[in-house]
Amino acid sequence: MPAARESLLDAAYTALARRPWSAVRMVDVAASAGVSRQTLYNEFGSKEGLARALVRREADGYLAGVERALSGPSDPRERLTATAEWMMSAARDNALVRAMLTGCWNERLPAPALTAVPSSSAVPAQRRADGPLPSPGDFVGLVRDRAVAVLGGAGPLPPPDAAELARSCELTVRLALSCVAAPPAEGGVADLVRTALPRRLTA
Repeated sequence: MPAARESLLDAAYTALARRPWSAVRMVDVAASAGVSRQTLYNEFGSKEGLARALVRREADGYLAGVERALSGPSDPRERLTATAEWMMSAARDNALVRAMLTGCWNERLPAPALTAVPSSSAVPAQRRADGPLPSPGDFVGLVRDRAVAVLGGAGPLPPPDAAELARSCELTVRLALSCVAAPPAEGGVADLVRTALPRRLTA
């Protein structure tokens, strides 16, 4: 991603932390990034385009964090536990991630439509941002399927191991999401996941 685009997204994210999205001005975002307002419009097309690109970037960052968690310890249960903990910390620290995971967008946040919008952007990254954005259900499927692929190893598992792994991965994702909506008092999501998962996940 070009440096100017990344700087503009950083500036937009910082502005959003300070004021509601409705009060974020394009001219201020451009000035904070050290570029012209025309550069901002060339990259994103409009404030809605900026919002979509910002949401897309935060979604990508969240999914990259999932990948890191899944590449952790060799024990599959611990990898799923680390994934659940990442989901919780990402949602706690990033209001956009929390809104994407729960579907609860408040008046302070941009709330771009999840469906694709017409795009004539010459910028490939913006054309991608103008495509469909993930819904909460999409995130469940994306994380579950990635966890199954990583934990399943080099080849497909025989039944019933494959079905058990898929159930365990989905259970982990849904437990983590429930903890995002209603954080546990003690022990955190890790204790819940470790208690819920079978002692042995793969052959």
